[in-house]
Amino acid sequence: MTYAGETVTTTDDVAQSLVELTAAVAKEGQAEAVHIPIVTDEKKVAQAELVIGVGNDVLSSPVEWNDEEPDFSRAAEELKNHRLFPRPHLRAVEPDRDADDEPIDWDFDQPTRA
Repeated sequence: MTYAGETVTTTDDVAQSLVELTAAVAKEGQAEAVHIPIVTDEKKVAQAELVIGVGNDVLSSPVEWNDEEPDFSRAAEELKNHRLFPRPHLRAVEPDRDADDEPIDWDFDQPTRA
């Protein structure tokens, strides 16, 4: 990932989540501070703090990685749980009717028998 002229290394899932969240925050005309796990040049895990959104460019590009990939899935999930992270829109659809389906006629005003 490249941010403010600096390059940091993180996992693909964190990078993808961060790019999507950055775009969503910018679309709302906002900026937010977030932190992500990174791997330093010394192959140690650290945290990077970023301001994302309007006026903050984030670039994700693949790099050659020969070591064991760290598990940053929790951090990616935290980014995806952000209130502005894009989610698919749900829409109501009518169920397919089979010939065997009979409509249910419930009368909620009548008491039920036990």
